[in-house]
Amino acid sequence: MNPSSSVPRLVVAAPSSGSGKTTVATGLMAAFTARGLAVSPHKVGPDYIDPGYHALATGRAGRNLDAYLCGPELVGPLFLHGARGCDLAVVEGVMGLYDGAAGEGELASTAQVAKVLRAPVVLVVDASSQSRSVAALVHGFASWDPGVRIGGVILNKVGSDRHEALLREALDAAGVPVLGVLRRAPQVDTPSRHLGLVPVAERRGAAVQAVAAMAAQVEAGCDLQALAGLARGAGPLSCGEWEPPVVCGGTRPVVAVAGGAAFTFSYAEHAELLTAAGAEVVTFDPLRDERLPEGTAGLVIGGGFPEVYAGELSANEPLRRAVGELARSGAPVAAECAGLLYLCRELDGQPMCGVLDASARMSERLTLGYRDAVAVGDSVLAPSGTRMRGHEFHRTVVEPGAGAAPAWGVRAPERRVEGFVQRGVHASYLHTHWASEPGVARRFVERCRTS
Repeated sequence: MNPSSSVPRLVVAAPSSGSGKTTVATGLMAAFTARGLAVSPHKVGPDYIDPGYHALATGRAGRNLDAYLCGPELVGPLFLHGARGCDLAVVEGVMGLYDGAAGEGELASTAQVAKVLRAPVVLVVDASSQSRSVAALVHGFASWDPGVRIGGVILNKVGSDRHEALLREALDAAGVPVLGVLRRAPQVDTPSRHLGLVPVAERRGAAVQAVAAMAAQVEAGCDLQALAGLARGAGPLSCGEWEPPVVCGGTRPVVAVAGGAAFTFSYAEHAELLTAAGAEVVTFDPLRDERLPEGTAGLVIGGGFPEVYAGELSANEPLRRAVGELARSGAPVAAECAGLLYLCRELDGQPMCGVLDASARMSERLTLGYRDAVAVGDSVLAPSGTRMRGHEFHRTVVEPGAGAAPAWGVRAPERRVEGFVQRGVHASYLHTHWASEPGVARRFVERCRTS
């Protein structure tokens, strides 16, 4: 049996968003790491920002487990891939424990992932405005789905010793162990803006301090020995470990991947898939680097916050020109969300790369949700008719929203086409997880070889 199939593991969940999951999960990761354990960090759902804090806490890549984007059947294999060689895994949930994709039942919920992983759940409860009622709340969550095992509770935002005593008394009667009590600690807070927490790459020093504060709070307030014991009670998984399919032979084209503070959104498996497909993956920073990596044959520009850095991105005119020249040469370019904005003619009036005859601007409206998509025509990523699932998360608008050759036909929330396919460029608002369709990376790298 693969040793990773029985790696001790916990799922950190909550009744709702804002209860303190990220503080507890990140603090646990850092506290266990400080004790000399190799900790595998995971996040339920499509979130890119929390995994950055997880990576800072553990020294390992933060990985996502998304049953909507990848399918429930890949959750276990992707988990085992990330947890290989680790002593313990901590999985941070998304939203409330039973919240998932709209209208899809338990699909993509933390509860579903916990069941697939056969992992005990630690419920983080914001106890700031309740006492005895906490027992009814926890009882309801513990009994709602018999397939979900609530192994204990961590009480967050507890106000005083008296408050803690009342909460413990109520939960004793409910038969649910209290595994931790955290008092209010403003120093643990991390700043947010229009799309959530500010990424680690934008506040490295402050982020290190925040993670250290989370670890100290969890170390002081939680029974780490009991939590580790609970994690060891997770059942073995019967699935195999995910591996990126390896392509043998051929040249190794350089694929430049945008990084730095403006482009922080990327799934770790994407670079692994590109490498396995035969590419030499080189990261560059569009804020700092004035030229693309030597020998660049293809370009991947993922998500992030170009709207925050529009002035600096625009000021780097040599790189904008280099990106434009590469795209006009027919080389493969894959751009998602922030990458789409960067390829536009302008963003909030600031000149961008001018690859697409489109203009981008900030908007008051948040566009958020899972999407079912089908490739409208052939592109460097997929042949016509390829079906993939994606996720949109932005407060910007691109006009027009689609080119003469759109990237995707989207079914929900309304039927529409979106994105741009022109020569070697595929640009779209949709974030996709390439592990769900490994042919994407193989096709992209092959085009890099032949373009």
